[in-house]
Amino acid sequence: MSRPLQISAETAVMLAKELKVPLEHLMHMPRHILLQKMAELARVQSETMEPESTDSTDSDSKDKPDEQL
Repeated sequence: MSRPLQISAETAVMLAKELKVPLEHLMHMPRHILLQKMAELARVQSETMEPESTDSTDSDSKDKPDEQL
């Protein structure tokens, strides 16, 4: 049987909320499962933030005047 995770109470509550699992299940969840769920959550969050970051490259080219020699 695995030991409870060694994380703070605040972290456990936040993870349980984000992963949508009961706190008791989270504390006794195997580490490899928890890490897999956290990686999936991070991937989903990065995909939702990605469209905003692509606009910055276009605006950089508009700000610079065309140099002619």
